[in-house]
Amino acid sequence: MRRRKPAISLGVAALALSSALSVSAATSVRLTGSLGGQVRSAAGVVQMGATVVLYNRYDRAIRSAITNPDGSFGFDSLLPDVYSLRVSLSSFLPAFRRNIAVQPGFHSVLTISLSSMLSSIEFVSSAPATGSLMSEDWKWVLRSSQATRPVMRLVDLKDPPAGRPRMSNVFSETRGMVKLSAGDGASLGVGSQPDLGTAFAVATSVFGSNQLELSGNFGYSSHTGLPAAGFRTKFSRNGGSQTPEITVSMRQVYLPSRGGFGVAVPDGPSMRVMSATLLHELEAGDRLRLEYGSSVESVSLLNRLNVLSPFARLTFDMGSNGRLKIAYSSGALATELAARGNDAVNREDASLNQELNTLGMMPILSIRNNQARAQRTENVEIGYTKVAGSRTYSAGIYHERVSDGAAMLAGSGDLFASDVLPDLGSESSIFNLGKFSRWGYTASMTQAVGQRMEISAAYGRGGALTTEGRELSSEDADELRRFIRMHEKNWVTVRASGTVPVTGTRVGASYGWTDRNSMMPVHLYLAQRLNVEPGLNISIRQPLPGMGGMPGRLEATAEFRNLLQQGYLPLTAAGRSMLFTNSPRAVRGGLSFIF
Repeated sequence: MRRRKPAISLGVAALALSSALSVSAATSVRLTGSLGGQVRSAAGVVQMGATVVLYNRYDRAIRSAITNPDGSFGFDSLLPDVYSLRVSLSSFLPAFRRNIAVQPGFHSVLTISLSSMLSSIEFVSSAPATGSLMSEDWKWVLRSSQATRPVMRLVDLKDPPAGRPRMSNVFSETRGMVKLSAGDGASLGVGSQPDLGTAFAVATSVFGSNQLELSGNFGYSSHTGLPAAGFRTKFSRNGGSQTPEITVSMRQVYLPSRGGFGVAVPDGPSMRVMSATLLHELEAGDRLRLEYGSSVESVSLLNRLNVLSPFARLTFDMGSNGRLKIAYSSGALATELAARGNDAVNREDASLNQELNTLGMMPILSIRNNQARAQRTENVEIGYTKVAGSRTYSAGIYHERVSDGAAMLAGSGDLFASDVLPDLGSESSIFNLGKFSRWGYTASMTQAVGQRMEISAAYGRGGALTTEGRELSSEDADELRRFIRMHEKNWVTVRASGTVPVTGTRVGASYGWTDRNSMMPVHLYLAQRLNVEPGLNISIRQPLPGMGGMPGRLEATAEFRNLLQQGYLPLTAAGRSMLFTNSPRAVRGGLSFIF
């Protein structure tokens, strides 16, 4: 009897351990999803040996696979998140798809068509079969080659998964946003959001492989009572990750009449802007990517201006050694290229917000000798980024030359009447600063704290405008331009953003410090994920409960910019105190309906 007790005890322990492992395995399956698909040519022939790379939401490669003789591949045990996929094969153009949502217990199916002209990826999300957590269509296969024999689960794509027919509609994956906002109106130097306005954005897939986005805004300035409107249409392949990408925008605002400006038109002169942007992407191998294009803007204000703005960005992915970017732009700010490199647009609602923000960016205009001038910037930038675990390190250098630079001038009154443009939302004016050039250096570090919070700190040194404490004795605009000097100044920015548990509130806060008696001109970073804003800035996005089963969701937003009124350049001219700034204090709020 004594000899049997250890055997019985050991058997009970083994049974308990087996039960625990079974429960643990079931739990892990419930928390993961899977992704698979098949690679074919444009003629429908399956392609063996294609390289499939899976990226996480931070564009970091996490897995790779080689298609089997049936052209199939698969990734299992994926945590619920948003992923990207890249497929490449010799003699074909690579295909890329962003915003692939993986949900727990779901199998996402991709149909990939490679072509020598345009490649596409069609996405279908299928639910698990009834009575089981994972689809029974998955099968284990092994590559016959010892060099490339990853273990994968494959799905037969001849028939659509049970319970979810394959999409064949002309329009699919439609999403949209309607936004009501109010607050301080923006300046012509930093944007054109009206004090009160309604904006909308709609994005849809056309035949599964084309992306069409429409956006617009309507509003008026409560300060002047003048209206403003804009429309924007964007067409791209595969959600904008493949060429071509074409954008056409039309905007019109009415400017106030004061200080001798627009006296011939009682209701104020109108400014009309029509722009078109063409952006291409070319990938050479797995590590080198070139984005290039140009935009053309036609501006009607007193006289007609035409601005051609070419831009390009070369990205070299060195794997675990980081990523190097080299960017160039000339003419107007390359907002389309900058938005394309923003990681935040991976979220669908963030992508729609980005469309509205880009629509609100007007050309930076000013007046000199009663002639309208458009700010032109030639920018060369190099940026390096490296991800090490939960930290991201970045460093960069840029050189820019600006002609007909513009900044907001407050307190000038009727001074410099022939060289100021009335501002949209205030009694301030836009002054033409003339020409200047500068160098800039940056270094930053971003730390992810869990899954809900991110903290970053950045330091830089670059050219800033200053008057060196002197006083201008005359009222000559040309002398004021000579009076302002460019000196190198240090700046520091600390930023924190995160999501509050339970309520889902997304909060972001930043503080930017620089010399109090200088103004740092705005620089649009093309090779780094960096946005420098002076003073204290806070943004809040609060999801709201639905109303009566209405589809979609509601979200309230609030934004506070430069609350401490920093980054202002004081100036005294003819005994009058004035201020230069490119980041005025502003408070805005809104209500968004996202569907």
